[in-house]
Amino acid sequence: MHKARAGVNIPRYYPVTKITVVEKLDSVRSALENTRDGRGGERPGPRRQARAGKAGSTPWRLERLLAQALIRSTGDLPIRVQIGDGPSVSGRGPVVAAVRIRDVATFFKLLLYPDLNFGEAYLDGTLEVEGNLVAMLEAQARTRLRSSGKGVLSRLAAAALHTTRSNTLAGSRANIHHHYDLGNDFYRLWLDEEMVYTCAYFAHKDMTLEAAQLAKLEHVCRKLRLRPGDRVVDAGCGWGALALHAAARYGVRVRAFSISREQIAYARERARVLGVEHSVEFIEDDYRNISGRFDAFVSIGMLEHVGRDHYRDFARVIDRGLADTGRGLVHSIGQNQPLPFNPWIVKRIFPGACPPTLREMVEIFEPLRCSILDVENLRPHYALTIEHWLQRFEAQSDHIAAMYDEPFVRAWRLYLCGSIAAFRAGTLQLFQVLFNRAGANNAAWTRDHLYRDAD
Repeated sequence: MHKARAGVNIPRYYPVTKITVVEKLDSVRSALENTRDGRGGERPGPRRQARAGKAGSTPWRLERLLAQALIRSTGDLPIRVQIGDGPSVSGRGPVVAAVRIRDVATFFKLLLYPDLNFGEAYLDGTLEVEGNLVAMLEAQARTRLRSSGKGVLSRLAAAALHTTRSNTLAGSRANIHHHYDLGNDFYRLWLDEEMVYTCAYFAHKDMTLEAAQLAKLEHVCRKLRLRPGDRVVDAGCGWGALALHAAARYGVRVRAFSISREQIAYARERARVLGVEHSVEFIEDDYRNISGRFDAFVSIGMLEHVGRDHYRDFARVIDRGLADTGRGLVHSIGQNQPLPFNPWIVKRIFPGACPPTLREMVEIFEPLRCSILDVENLRPHYALTIEHWLQRFEAQSDHIAAMYDEPFVRAWRLYLCGSIAAFRAGTLQLFQVLFNRAGANNAAWTRDHLYRDAD
């Protein structure tokens, strides 16, 4: 999918399990029988009427019926659908986007496995969307929330795909390399100046992305109540912004871990430039190899990559190292129900990704000598964060296409738009869980310290 680029090993995308489901074809027949009223079809033009052949025959009947069936299968989304050169068909309500499907073969792929094949068709150009892609995806997400959730096919296929990319020591390194080692030049085009690739904190909605990301770093440090001399472990440190901020502003000593070579190289250089290389140690290693004692544990945006099978590994790291008066914070994308992650995102963008529910996050701490102090959900903040990223990404789309290719741009556009839609609709959450050792009486008395000077 990518063009090779000097000095960067661009990861290849991974194959997905092939699935054949006869009952889906039966649903097509049923849907076609229910669309004989012709609702939503536009009258064909003179050229199409000329192709009708004998008097009384209907041009593009199959394409119209299939488009109607597709819209009904989505719960009548506010979209317009056209298959091939057939007539366009509209769902209910004001249309937010027009979907053009190249041919009938692409339609059947969509019907068989929409969770994967919508993204695949959008990526390779056999499906095009004109209009508001975010609004369309948000409407789809809200429709799914009102339904019973993903079907059996989607659950089984997503689970099978996730299993093939599990987060073992070797698997985690391959998964992280796939996403984070695309090259710092790529992320620098659309992230903020500090290269923070997690949810920002908007004390005011009109804040710049740079100000909101700085506010997030400060929000986390205040929750942890960092003090000069504290020993801090940062598990999954990204490009090092939090570790650098904590060391420079709070005078703590940080050991920060990531298995992304690109991130660690960048973070080490930033520490040198800022003059805090003696206070921050950036380590290219897996979180499971964290050792030693620490006063504070923090993990921002890593738990969603850990996977349910490895939560005990994550808990053991905290338990064996956290001091008796220690405290910690885990910040993670989450879900309200323990569903497999979107299979297209797992295949193309985040292999091995598995956002936890709040219950699953809390259960990590139940076997430990730890108490939950505070839980905050920053879901709207993440939607706004990604809106900023998308705007910057689109401004650089020609440059990114030259670095990689057009399918790469389409894939990342869909990923960013879909993420905004998921956070707006509530199918994804953003949890911050603050905890300390059970029995430690050093927790903040109120939340006042979090919001001083916030105005």
